[in-house]
Amino acid sequence: MSWWGKIIGGTLGFVVGGPLGALLMGALGHNLDRGIEGLERDENAGVWNKSTWNKERTQSAFFTATFSVMGHIAKADGLVSRDEISMANHLMGSMDLTEEHRKVAMDLFAQGKAADFPFEAIMEQFRQECSRNRNLMQMFVEMQLYAAYADGHVHPKERVVLQRICSKLGYTAMDFQQLEQRVQAQFQFSGTGSARHASSQLSIDDAYKLLGLESSADDAQVKKAYRRMMNQHHPDKLAAKGLPEEMMKVATEKTQEIKAAYERIKKSREDLSL
Repeated sequence: MSWWGKIIGGTLGFVVGGPLGALLMGALGHNLDRGIEGLERDENAGVWNKSTWNKERTQSAFFTATFSVMGHIAKADGLVSRDEISMANHLMGSMDLTEEHRKVAMDLFAQGKAADFPFEAIMEQFRQECSRNRNLMQMFVEMQLYAAYADGHVHPKERVVLQRICSKLGYTAMDFQQLEQRVQAQFQFSGTGSARHASSQLSIDDAYKLLGLESSADDAQVKKAYRRMMNQHHPDKLAAKGLPEEMMKVATEKTQEIKAAYERIKKSREDLSL
């Protein structure tokens, strides 16, 4: 049974505590203290083995942080646009959430918009929960960047929040710039149509940006970047580290984008060699 199934079934023992737990319990309508007591009781009773317990704890933390921080970023410029709400809904749709689950995600998004949203505490706890997996944290940052670009541009105040997120998670200013360039390319990719035609419609400049490369990169560097990014976004590997199962499709879409960019660059170079 997935972590969602356990939540709906009333099994809250694995749910993360702290400020993330408070947000999730609030969205679920459960009492936080009861959830924490259950967490301690179930862990001591050995109901789940440690690795499973840690994985599902991380899944609940990732899901909670994703939608609440997304709401916080959307509100940073003082106005939550229709595009930003649409992007949040699109993400939920890509996860095949039930209506009940979607309401929980939207409640988290709404909590993130609140003036008293504990951003610093949320990011500190999220960092601790995902500290052993940088790829998982990168996925989180990319999703926040993608949501921020929902209305076509990033407001300066939104950028400040995004930079604070990266700083909290140990990313440098250069790391942020590279991630932003990749997401910009991914955002362009999302409008190219079906995956079958994507590699031919994706611009060569965006293809290089999506792989985090300069056009001067040699073939070996292109292949290395492709393999590295496929490894970073591999759905099964991310799920094993704590990416919620419901977000597997999001990771799969990203690997399709990476493959399309690689194929675009290969074709461009083959054409030039003719």
